[in-house]
Amino acid sequence: MPTSFLDASQRLKYMIELDLPFPPSVNTYWRNFNGRMLISKKGREYRQAVADQVLIQKGAKHYQGKVKMTIEAWRPDERRRDLDNLLKAPLDALTHAGVYVDDHLIVDLRIYWADEKGGKIKVKVEEIK
Repeated sequence: MPTSFLDASQRLKYMIELDLPFPPSVNTYWRNFNGRMLISKKGREYRQAVADQVLIQKGAKHYQGKVKMTIEAWRPDERRRDLDNLLKAPLDALTHAGVYVDDHLIVDLRIYWADEKGGKIKVKVEEIK
């Protein structure tokens, strides 16, 4: 049954919402070391911060099926940023934190800028039944 036909209490079983730190851009997420691409120190720290927040907010669902994800990005300041550069770090970090088995399960993805600043992202993950 599609989740749109479930009442609110049933839908919560299939959906989580998380407030997460603002991610590093894809430009600072990776580092080249001896010809190998590795997650940078900044990337590893972000991964751990997301894992901590998932634990605090009880967001580890281990989704194994297809998921829909919406990300609301709150700019930390007035600098220009490419919205698409924000995706890699949170998607990988949520996999690492156990929200879903792998980010290839995301079949519907939306990201947009919030109207206000705040230096965070709000993520909604919904299992597609």
